[in-house]
Amino acid sequence: MLKPSVGVALEGLPYIFISAFITLIFAIIGCWPVAVLGLGITCFIGHFFRDPERVGPEDAEAVASPADGKIIKVTREADPISGEMRQVICIFMNVFNVHVNRMPVSGKVERIRYIPGKYFNASFDKASKDNERNVIVVTGKGNQRFTMVQIAGLIARRIVCWAEPADKFKRGERFGMIKFGSRVDLYIPDGYVPVVGVGKKVIAGETVLAEKRKD
Repeated sequence: MLKPSVGVALEGLPYIFISAFITLIFAIIGCWPVAVLGLGITCFIGHFFRDPERVGPEDAEAVASPADGKIIKVTREADPISGEMRQVICIFMNVFNVHVNRMPVSGKVERIRYIPGKYFNASFDKASKDNERNVIVVTGKGNQRFTMVQIAGLIARRIVCWAEPADKFKRGERFGMIKFGSRVDLYIPDGYVPVVGVGKKVIAGETVLAEKRKD
């Protein structure tokens, strides 16, 4: 399970150090145009791998966003594990978003399934079926099952998952990230109602995506 955050995702430190080291070398030898370019790249990488703290919703039963980004689809589709039709909320992350993923609900990880695949643009519908992806099934309160799918995209080539089967998480805790990309799909139980629409910008661990249905 992920260690406490230091403001930057640990997976990003090697990229930051290497870029900074190369920048320093060019600065020492006086090659300032390349050094300035390297400094800009280092700052961009540091910004990309940032990992800020987040404050969760007040409603304890609300479903929080698992990723930063923009909602690109809210519909009903077949769950990738069970095959049953469920509500799915799809979040696209561009290169300027925070790429650390967080648990949408408190619960226990029941299953993790990695699926190799291609690297189409993650905003395309076929990305959810053809791209490299990692499926995580979490059982929350009342044995409600939530399925998250980390999907690599056109630029992203590395899905990171810190969760393991039987791990227990609280809502908002970090469970993984996608390096330099790209999309997370969240399948929710029928007992919940989406409260976001296409085009909505969301923040992982803070923005409410769905609320428990009022009977």
